Amino acid sequence: MPNASKHSNQTILFDLDDTLVYCNKYFDAVSEQFLDLMTTWFAAYRVNAQDVQRVQSEFDITEVQKTGFVSEHFPQSLQHTLIHFSTLTGREVSPQEMELLWKLGMSVYETEVEPYPGMIDTLDKLRDEGHELFLYTGGEAVIQQRKIDQMQLSTYFGDRIFIRQHKTTEALESIVEHLRLDRFKTWMIGNSLRTDVMPALINGLNAIYLKQATEWAYNLVDLTVKPQGAFVTIEKLVQVPQVILDWQSGQGTPKLSL
Repeated sequence: MPNASKHSNQTILFDLDDTLVYCNKYFDAVSEQFLDLMTTWFAAYRVNAQDVQRVQSEFDITEVQKTGFVSEHFPQSLQHTLIHFSTLTGREVSPQEMELLWKLGMSVYETEVEPYPGMIDTLDKLRDEGHELFLYTGGEAVIQQRKIDQMQLSTYFGDRIFIRQHKTTEALESIVEHLRLDRFKTWMIGNSLRTDVMPALINGLNAIYLKQATEWAYNLVDLTVKPQGAFVTIEKLVQVPQVILDWQSGQGTPKLSL
């Protein structure tokens, strides 16, 4: 006999950045400005943009792995990259350049956020179908709450919002345990294989991976966990309701294909 919970209303946890609202494109825009500055400053030393980008990414990811999603990591990675190449080439670093890079890096958090196409329609449909919606996002509370307020997401999530500096398997497990969720009918939806999909699969949840054309290197990991329930890749947010409906109606068990 099929599990009754499969056919009841589902519990759906959404990631925020690059799932419901844009995020990476703002970092990419600032990174382009940074690369322009660096290749100009180091033009005489033949420092190329690819090497600058690689070093900056390594600095950024290393700090995220140590202390989680902290806003200072990004501007610090720009400064550390400048220092790195200055040390290699002997070019002197000025306080003005360091200050410029700090302001440039922090400017990404001041950008007015934009919703992903179909965000409102997707949330409206899931809510109207009776599913319980939660928001589970990584980052600093002040920054993430500003995005939530700008998008008026409390309309859909109420107080069912969780902001964590570290989005890990343990962090997701603590939420599942605290809420006493039925894992068979609980879904994690996000763009990060590392912080959304992998923790969900390890914790026995259903997972929907919103695959992006370009993705932050930190979010990409090899998946070695066998799904215990539904596991599907989509490329558009508006596909979420149909995936869940198909799962409920027994039209196959979707699996991930990368």
